[in-house]
Amino acid sequence: MVQSYIPARSILARRSRGSGVRVLLFSLECALGIIAVVLIAALAQWSRWLLPVSVLLYLLIVLPTALLCGFWQAVIVSLAAVIGQTAFTVHRSQLALAAPVNSVTVLVFVMVALTVSRLSARVTGHAREAELWGGQMYDLYEFTRRTLQMNLHVEPGPQLAELVHEIFALEAVAVFDADLHEVYQAGYWSVDPLELAQNVYYFETSDDDPSIGIGRRVVRLGTVPVGSLVVRGETSPLTNNAIASLIAITFDRYRAFANESRIETERRTEQLRATVLDSLAHAYKTPLTAIRAAGTGLMEMGRLSPGQAELVALINEQTGALNELTTRLLTTARLDGGEVAIHAEPVAVGPIIEEVLASLKDRLASMKVAVDLADEGLVLCCDRQLMIMLLTQYIDNACKYSIFGTTVTIRVFLAHAEAIFSVHSYGPVIPVADRERIFDRYYRSSNYSNRAPGTGIGLSVAKRVAQIHGGYVWVTSDEHEGTAFFAAIPAITEKGTS
Repeated sequence: MVQSYIPARSILARRSRGSGVRVLLFSLECALGIIAVVLIAALAQWSRWLLPVSVLLYLLIVLPTALLCGFWQAVIVSLAAVIGQTAFTVHRSQLALAAPVNSVTVLVFVMVALTVSRLSARVTGHAREAELWGGQMYDLYEFTRRTLQMNLHVEPGPQLAELVHEIFALEAVAVFDADLHEVYQAGYWSVDPLELAQNVYYFETSDDDPSIGIGRRVVRLGTVPVGSLVVRGETSPLTNNAIASLIAITFDRYRAFANESRIETERRTEQLRATVLDSLAHAYKTPLTAIRAAGTGLMEMGRLSPGQAELVALINEQTGALNELTTRLLTTARLDGGEVAIHAEPVAVGPIIEEVLASLKDRLASMKVAVDLADEGLVLCCDRQLMIMLLTQYIDNACKYSIFGTTVTIRVFLAHAEAIFSVHSYGPVIPVADRERIFDRYYRSSNYSNRAPGTGIGLSVAKRVAQIHGGYVWVTSDEHEGTAFFAAIPAITEKGTS
């Protein structure tokens, strides 16, 4: 609990001065009312007015007194009016008869004074509240306008604390950002507000303490707490609620803006990376072609010793691997850049699977492969080279991570106007958290990264190929059922029917 220190002597002096002023003002108002009553009573005696006329004149004095000054001043003026009426208009022989009339007159005057003073106090209170609420509404409007103009390139906490302190004329403000775990303050705090603001957030205590002028609010986005607000000064609970809501909205805008900026930065970085890869791949192509031609020439020349022939074969093999990798990099860059045009044509599914298996025969030499085609004559209208690339990535991935002696199964079947390609194998289980990200470029599952070399490019290429054809990819993985990579391609035949 935070409470600013004020010396007791200063408090007593202020109360004493305020009390003296109020007493003086009360006495002055009563004196003016009594003087007016005496004047009316003397005028009534001199003019010999009837009692009802005098009472009405006295009532005209009591009403303004009750309206402008208050109830007790009106009561004193009422008593003075009755006493003046008795003194000036009633003979001694008539005092006994006048007593009941005076009692009724005093009662009427008191009831009128009470009613008028209460109505006046109520109207004045409503007007004051309306004026105060109107001022707070204007402050909230100004705060909203200023928050919408804030610079979201920097943390909003310091700006929000200063705005609340300035616009609502508060003694002190503390704003806690739970995401950054920072407390931002403005104004004077007699103690460090860090613990106070954190307690409001962690214990979710939203309340107001008028005795010390402290308001506490948990800043929420929906039902999720994202920070807290502590203010010291004269504000209403509704105003504190509105300020906390606007702070929550500003926090959310800042997070959204930061995410948008991060996504845009990542997009530009990825674009630059794709451009660099494309340039490097093109640069590698020329020396690789020269090396491969030299190796082939050496083999054809003959007269090589067994050791030399083995080294030349190794050069040719690794040159082929590098050439395949650069081709993959070029294709990936072009796929991401949207530079690859689809050359759709009728393609029989069976032959392209055989072509892929033939190109991977060295990798599959020590493995069992099963092909399951639901329709041997299935023909798709697709880009042949891109589909070969997709299947190559899937089957090559299965070769890398399959357990020795198990079977790699390739299936194709129709479901809901789509041709579903699947490559199933038994190997390490892919964690659930990795099953979406495994198709992202350069991402490798933690269960896969140490089992076989790889670049993390192949599956991203497969995903992009499926998307270009209007399809999608996914993976299932279970310790007992094995792992299966799927690609769904719209089954549009050469006749254009699904």
